[in-house]
Amino acid sequence: MIRAMNIALRTAHIGAMGVLLGGHAFDVTPERLHVNLWLTIGTGLALAAVEAGPKLLWFHQGRGLMTLTKLLLLCAVPLAWDYRLSILLAVVVLASVGSHMSARYRYYSVVYRQVIHDTCGPGANRR
Repeated sequence: MIRAMNIALRTAHIGAMGVLLGGHAFDVTPERLHVNLWLTIGTGLALAAVEAGPKLLWFHQGRGLMTLTKLLLLCAVPLAWDYRLSILLAVVVLASVGSHMSARYRYYSVVYRQVIHDTCGPGANRR
């Protein structure tokens, strides 16, 4: 059930972000893009909750820190509207790098200063 929720949220998140980025690239009116901005933020928060699971470990690992950085940048879009396209492109770069970086960085904890593989949660079997 959690894996299905993760896949559904990730799909919705990528779709909302794609529309948001494309809309800003092609100068769609802000009114038409606000819903996609909030959908992107909302699905990102939901994904973070699913990925983190019952532990706080995820939040201080590379994978969690990358996600939190992306969410902060997305929340900056309304505040730095003139730089929205650059911000959204930075989010795409962070998403790509974060999704493909080695486990050595994804699971590195800045609190414990070592790699800690999660033994439960949706990503526990992936390495």
